[in-house]
Amino acid sequence: MTSKFFIRAAAVGALTLASALGAAQAATLAANGSWTEFLVNVDQAPAYSLDWLVGFDDASPAHFSFTIANGFVGSLTVLDTGISGDRFIVQNKGATLGETSVGVDGDPMLEGSSVTDFDLALAKPAFSRGVFTLEAGSYDISGYLSRSVLLDGNPMNVTTGGIALTVAEVSPVPEPATLLSLLAGLSLIAMRRRNAGQQQ
Repeated sequence: MTSKFFIRAAAVGALTLASALGAAQAATLAANGSWTEFLVNVDQAPAYSLDWLVGFDDASPAHFSFTIANGFVGSLTVLDTGISGDRFIVQNKGATLGETSVGVDGDPMLEGSSVTDFDLALAKPAFSRGVFTLEAGSYDISGYLSRSVLLDGNPMNVTTGGIALTVAEVSPVPEPATLLSLLAGLSLIAMRRRNAGQQQ
C-alpha cells in the first residue's frame, strides 16, 4: 500500500493521544470558501467513533463554529476526499442538517486512487459532497461517517474530508410599494410607446 492516503492513515494510528483527549475547542471556519480538512479514523480516540476528528496530529473531535450576520446567507460545502465512496452526516449543534451525496467506491489498493486536493475531489462526481444553505444565525458544525468505502468487503472507516463556507449578502427584496410604483411606471412607458406608434 503505497498510496499517500494510507501513509497518512498509518501515521494517525501511530500517534500517542494522551494529551489530545481533552475537550475540543471549536475551530472558527473562515467565510471565504477556503477548505479545512477533518479526519475520521475508527481506531483513534474516542475509541471506535466515526465522528469527525481535527486531523492527523490532533484526534480531538472536530467542530466548526461561526456566525452569519443578518442580511447574509451562507453556503456550507462538505466533501469526501481520500478515496471515493464515503458519506457523512452533517450536524449543527447536534441536529442533523443532512447527508452528503452517494459516492462511487474507489479502489483502496489501486496506486494513485487517493485524492487529497479538495478542488480536484470536488470536480470528480465519484466523491460524495453536500451543499447546505444557511440563514443568519450562529452555527456549530460537526459530523460523522455514515458510510465507508469498502476494503475486502469491509468498511475501512478511515477517511479524510473537507469543509468550506462562503457567505454572501442577500439581495434586497423590493418593498411592495416600490414594486407597485415600478409596475405603474412600466405600464405608463408601454402606453406612451403604444400611443406614439399609433400617431405615426
